[in-house]
Amino acid sequence: MTTTTTHLNFRGQAREALAFYAEVFGGEPTIVTYGQAHDDQGPSEHVLWGEVRTPGGFHVMAYDVQTTRDFDPGTNAVYVSLRCDSAEEVTAACEGLSAGARHVRTPLGPSAFSPLYAMLTDRFGVTWVVDQAVAFSAG
Repeated sequence: MTTTTTHLNFRGQAREALAFYAEVFGGEPTIVTYGQAHDDQGPSEHVLWGEVRTPGGFHVMAYDVQTTRDFDPGTNAVYVSLRCDSAEEVTAACEGLSAGARHVRTPLGPSAFSPLYAMLTDRFGVTWVVDQAVAFSAG
């Protein structure tokens, strides 16, 4: 099996971001710090490796970029696509991610390809595309 997992890069905010996503989607963050790994490429309290994984299938990884590397979160560099099975899941995800959001780009509502769709940039600057999955037929 091959899976795709979104990996988010921060500079000192990875722990806070992982805790936030765990609160929104459930689960507990798993975190290894630079200090725990005896790695001097970042401040000892920064996250060298972290993830949140839930029984429902949500999985995101994050770390604090080494201080020896340049870091610029960029503009529209990554969108995280979250496809949900039900309207309830879409609504809960949007409500959770909207807490302190920097910008709601598209408010929750129907779109041309989904009964429910929203796009927002959360308080960490990560842009989320959230929609209700529907079956598409080849045409």
